[in-house]
Amino acid sequence: MTDLRKDPFNLIIAGVGGQGNILASQVVAQAALMEDLNATIGETYGVSQRGGSVMSHVRVTAGTPVGPLIPQGQGDLLVGFEPIETLQVAMDFGNPQIRVILNPRPVYPIGVLSGDLAYPPIDRILDLLQKHVADLKTLPATDIAKEAGEIRAMNLVMVGALAATGLLPMKKESYVKAIQDQFRGRTLEINQRAFENGYNADPSERA
Repeated sequence: MTDLRKDPFNLIIAGVGGQGNILASQVVAQAALMEDLNATIGETYGVSQRGGSVMSHVRVTAGTPVGPLIPQGQGDLLVGFEPIETLQVAMDFGNPQIRVILNPRPVYPIGVLSGDLAYPPIDRILDLLQKHVADLKTLPATDIAKEAGEIRAMNLVMVGALAATGLLPMKKESYVKAIQDQFRGRTLEINQRAFENGYNADPSERA
């Protein structure tokens, strides 16, 4: 049995529709199941196909499976695909011990694109996050995914970065097998490369 540093371990993946939150959560959960851990997934989302908020909860335990939704204030790790969404989730589910890995590339909502709303400066978002979490690391996952051959593989870049932290105890090989179960052909090659690039990347720590 693989040991967890906290049981259950509460992972949240925050982003917007079209960023692949659900697939990322499925890969993590499947990797956990491969190592005889139990994993439950909960999803909350708005108008996901139109860029609305999407939040995935993954709860990993070595014992009896727990409910799929993480109680407020009890997140252990937050993987953020989009800055504003990550900040909002951190305010609800964060605590002084939560760790955050963030892709700092904004996805602008329609109101911002139309000029009706303003998107806060990224530095301001990072400042606010820093005040509410134990550790904040950023990773240019969108750029890394583009280098891997597909910008939409950003989600697998972030899963790679998550795997490399060791905060969840699953072996790298279990993530790779979970990815292989999801894809075929060239799509598999790109997503494997995206995962590897994220795994080998060096996220920047913001002091």
